[in-house]
Amino acid sequence: MEITSINNERVKKWLKLKNKKYRDSEKLFLIEDDHLIKEALSKGLVKEIITVTDTVYDIDTYYVTDKIMKNLSDQVSSAKTIAVCYQIPESKVTGNAIILDNIQDPGNLGTIIRSAVAFNFKTIILSDTCVDLYNSKVIRASEGMIFHINVIRKNLVSFLKNLDDYTLLTTDVFKGQSIKEVLNKKSDNKLIGLVIGNEGHGVSSEVANLCQEFVNIKMNSNCESLNAGVCASILMYEVDNYE
Repeated sequence: MEITSINNERVKKWLKLKNKKYRDSEKLFLIEDDHLIKEALSKGLVKEIITVTDTVYDIDTYYVTDKIMKNLSDQVSSAKTIAVCYQIPESKVTGNAIILDNIQDPGNLGTIIRSAVAFNFKTIILSDTCVDLYNSKVIRASEGMIFHINVIRKNLVSFLKNLDDYTLLTTDVFKGQSIKEVLNKKSDNKLIGLVIGNEGHGVSSEVANLCQEFVNIKMNSNCESLNAGVCASILMYEVDNYE
């Protein structure tokens, strides 16, 4: 189907998907980039395609003008194709989990998603104050890995109290041990729940009080701290490669 007017009702609905409240009410979101679209198609999550090309897709496709695409795209150079996707259904918590307490930077969340898949963490638990999972910057930074991991959003304090099958670890510059030391002394078969806190304020005291172990990353004294995405990635790598 061809659409040429920016005032078309379907176009207006697509534009409204840039708003989080509308995205969540419709349980839809937009992605742009051929790689991301390929990943979403492989998971059966694409509802419809919007494009300025003449490519034929095996799914409902709308051929639009450059002006419409420019309005829909978040990129400096407008995308050629955008997909309207169904929001990814949440599943129960399985495997080692990364738990994020009030992460605000979309680039950090996207990086953590990508690293979690790389290092075989099966679940990401977002606090209800974390940045929106369907923020376009989060999706791009994840490089499509958002479609390959279970991400759930919870009130952490109440949820973690009942996460009995997990040993909860978080970072602490002063009383933290190396993660290898913590894993070496671990005597049970519980899975790992790795808690990473807000970029500026760290893990909230309420969440930290629910953790059983504290870790730190040894580094040059000239460096005060690491980016949350980098910190999470290093610790997930250590857990995944622990023998």
